[in-house]
Amino acid sequence: MTSAPAYEVLRHTFGYDEFRGEQRDIIETLIGGDDALVLMPTGGGKSLCYQIPALVRPGTGVVISPLIALMQDQVDALRTLGVKAGFLNSTQDLDERRLTEQLFVAGELDLLYVAPEGLGVASTQRLLDRGKVALFAIDEAHCVSQWGHDFRPDYLNLSMLHERWPDVPRIALTATATSATREEIATRLDLAGARHFTASFDRPNIQYRIAAKQEPKRQLLDLLRSEHVGDAGIVYCLSRASVEKIADFLVQNGIPALPYHAGLDARTRANNQSRFLREDGLVMVATIAFGMGIDKPDVRFVAHLDLPKSVEGYYQETGRAGRDGQPSTAWLAYGLQDVVQQRKMIETSEGDFAHRRNLAAHLDAMLALCETVQCRRSQLLAYFGQAAPDSCGNCDTCLTPPESWDGTVAAQKLLSTVLRLQRERGQKFGAGQSIDILLGKTTEKIAQFRHHELSVFGIGSDLREQEWRGVVRQLLAQGLLAVEGEYGVLVLTDASSSVLRREREVMMRREPAPAARTKAPKPRRGSSAAAAAPDLDPAATEVFERLRAWRAAGGQEGGGPAYGIFHDAPAKEGGVPAYVIFHDATLKQIAALRPGSLAELSTVNGVGDNKLAKFGQQVLDALAG
Repeated sequence: MTSAPAYEVLRHTFGYDEFRGEQRDIIETLIGGDDALVLMPTGGGKSLCYQIPALVRPGTGVVISPLIALMQDQVDALRTLGVKAGFLNSTQDLDERRLTEQLFVAGELDLLYVAPEGLGVASTQRLLDRGKVALFAIDEAHCVSQWGHDFRPDYLNLSMLHERWPDVPRIALTATATSATREEIATRLDLAGARHFTASFDRPNIQYRIAAKQEPKRQLLDLLRSEHVGDAGIVYCLSRASVEKIADFLVQNGIPALPYHAGLDARTRANNQSRFLREDGLVMVATIAFGMGIDKPDVRFVAHLDLPKSVEGYYQETGRAGRDGQPSTAWLAYGLQDVVQQRKMIETSEGDFAHRRNLAAHLDAMLALCETVQCRRSQLLAYFGQAAPDSCGNCDTCLTPPESWDGTVAAQKLLSTVLRLQRERGQKFGAGQSIDILLGKTTEKIAQFRHHELSVFGIGSDLREQEWRGVVRQLLAQGLLAVEGEYGVLVLTDASSSVLRREREVMMRREPAPAARTKAPKPRRGSSAAAAAPDLDPAATEVFERLRAWRAAGGQEGGGPAYGIFHDAPAKEGGVPAYVIFHDATLKQIAALRPGSLAELSTVNGVGDNKLAKFGQQVLDALAG
């Protein structure tokens, strides 16, 4: 049974009537003084798991967050709820820091955010000794994994929390971790005795789709124009140059987009991130350096134009879509060059053989997800050790099942070409030359090396060039072919001989024919995504848009808030993101219910006491208008 104070905080501060999933048990564990290790997907409600115990237990909850640039936004969101929150980081001047320290020592803060590197400073540790700490929350705990996708060296020092403050409960939280990573987190953070909580990794509102890469810029533009007009979203690219090019391309085609990568100066990055959080309908084109800790609930799509290095990274990045539970899209364009590039990066990466083998295993799992003819969601969940139905009804392979075909003969032709080039000519080439040989093309390079004299010349005319590229890609994915060297030339593997000797069958996913632009498949009736957010009727939709206009007018103008713990300025004056006032999901409920009084408005999820007092009458006025 959850304590009455926890329920009171949930209802009156955060505006919700019930806990989700394992939130209640996690919160009770911390309130009781015990440690917890929590795996919960993005948008699953991780923050409440430490915010509520921090408000219930005596003292201040100390949150270790790696995201200095976002601490102000996190604190502003809590202050809008009436929670007394502050932060300590390098962006503050001396007076701001001293004020926060005084409030902490005086017991006037409910939550205090610090960076892991800041917590390692002796003066910060002495400060925490002078006040009362209710709990330690270690957010983004996967950053402790040394071979993970977001490793932060300062996280390795956080085991000292238990050594220095042994009686203070700790909670480590992450949105993605395999069982091996979970054990590494527990070991490195000295959480051997912690209770483990693993929520479902399923995000049923996200539609996973992986498309064959043909003209990726045009494919992306089609996606945004046909399905996500005016929506906020994130586009991930591998390189800084690609980020700049794609952002410019989108802007030239009438889509508001901003770049984000480490090559931009800090001020530009901070400004672009701030605009993305505060404005509706912006597209952020970024390297994977962007996104961790972003609490924007209405990101409607995440698109990848380059292959992620691991399933963990892919899941973490796609999970930034649809935090509000509304239907959202995770879209990836994937092609042969992605596989070649990733294999080359692994071959030339720093680290020993064990490290490269670990990187290769991560990539293999990602390639298996891309090439599967089964339900993508079930394969994704299986990677994290979670059972799932054979069909989810809301991924591309379920909605438009792909064809598989026996590609053994095609594989033999391709592998024979690579073999003959090496044995008969002592040569190694990339995929393009082998495909030209199979297609019988009379190019300058074919003539130069007299490759038309090879016995395999022209034996592959039964497949299109795009199909041959798919054959190469799938052989690379299955480990039946490899790339090596600076130029990514094709070489055989130990497993290739089993195919050449006809001892192994090679099943492949059929490459789609080039097609005119089409709209994406819709979730079938009864699927989890279709049930995630029922459409509003036309009248309610008009009300919802009116409420969004009110919220935008109140949330997107003005500068940053003057530093103060108890400011009551609305968002327009305070400069907080519009969603900090109310999420879209809350506005939809209001539009559907159309409350006529503050008492009726208080029954809507997400309307706590402080927001009711600040914005309640404005909402009623907007409804009446």
